[in-house]
Amino acid sequence: MYHYRECGLRNVWLANGYDEHDTPYGPGIAIHDVEGLHRAIAHGIVNKGGKLTGSELRFLRQEMGLSQAKLASMLGNEAQTVALWEKRSSQPKIADRFIRAIYRELDEGNAHIRDMIERLVDSDLEENDARITLEQDSGGWKVAA
Repeated sequence: MYHYRECGLRNVWLANGYDEHDTPYGPGIAIHDVEGLHRAIAHGIVNKGGKLTGSELRFLRQEMGLSQAKLASMLGNEAQTVALWEKRSSQPKIADRFIRAIYRELDEGNAHIRDMIERLVDSDLEENDARITLEQDSGGWKVAA
């Protein structure tokens, strides 16, 4: 068995799916289908019981291609807050659930959820007193285009 520490997690062991070989610098390992391996690790993390550890949160964030700042803005926090969650494993329960849900949606191919969250983040940057214009048609009231 190979202790796969390269992913940043201490508890990942590979029963197979890798080759050992000699290099001029010593023994080496070649992992088969690293992308698939990382998806499987993420599934294990998302579906496990208990709270995410800081390193698990970091792993999921990186698998989703999010910076600490981007994840923080999605959650209405500061980047330093996410950094502390990753360092101390002390994120609030709602953040834990949200991160798991977002990963599941992205993994299942639902890019709409990410688009929606990014629009929400962008809307935080807009003026709060922006005018909302409404119009009524046969279907009822709607926000005017």
